[in-house]
Amino acid sequence: MPKIEKYAQGTPSYVELVTPDQAAAKEFYGPLFGWELEDVPLGDAGYYVAVGKEGDSVAGIGGQMPGMEGHPAFWGVYLTVDDVDAVVAKVAAAGGTVEAEPFDVMDLGRMAAIKDPSEARVNLWQAGATIGTVRANEPGTPIWNELISPDLPAATKFYSDVLGVSWEAAPMEGGMDYTCLVVDGRQVGGAMPPMTEGVPPHWNVYFNVESVDDTVAKATGLGGSVVAPAFDVPGVGRMAVLADPQGGMFNLMQNPS
Repeated sequence: MPKIEKYAQGTPSYVELVTPDQAAAKEFYGPLFGWELEDVPLGDAGYYVAVGKEGDSVAGIGGQMPGMEGHPAFWGVYLTVDDVDAVVAKVAAAGGTVEAEPFDVMDLGRMAAIKDPSEARVNLWQAGATIGTVRANEPGTPIWNELISPDLPAATKFYSDVLGVSWEAAPMEGGMDYTCLVVDGRQVGGAMPPMTEGVPPHWNVYFNVESVDDTVAKATGLGGSVVAPAFDVPGVGRMAVLADPQGGMFNLMQNPS
């Protein structure tokens, strides 16, 4: 699979686990996905875990910020922007909330954290020395990202207004339309309402695997749990929803055979 060299504005470009126990996360995800894990010292702020495959950036594992004690682990998504300050300036007028104003992450890039009108959190990333995920769409790497929102019209309009992206319906078997995020004519992500009550608005992370069933078995052996057992989506592939030992939920996707 060719390595990614650049992301267009509005494209999901990085995923990051925020967890109360980075060491335990490494013991779970490292063997589960065959990840290379490198601790990057952050001085008084502890350390950050750079996740790689075959030497290429795949994801990250960070610790919790003060005040998050007791919060389960969670996966977050970054969307690429050309100018993070310019995009953040549009957020409030479009109905969103700025949770963290733009700031530099050393020489790696510049970021901000926002919420869309339906309260789904997402990060913005303006590339510096790194674009984010370099290796994707193959086993052990991210393959898809998906907005889960109870108010798709408001949420999707927000991203169109602040990022210039578009959305299109993708008919699914069973009569339900799936909404796809479109950037430069390509479907780069998705959106759908929650499938069950009580699911908060958020962005889902999908990791590609060679075998969903084998990965589910491996994950449970490593202390993870099954949120949704393996199921098939015609024309898309086989999927499952898991949670790591610290409660961080993520999705698996096996390519259709």
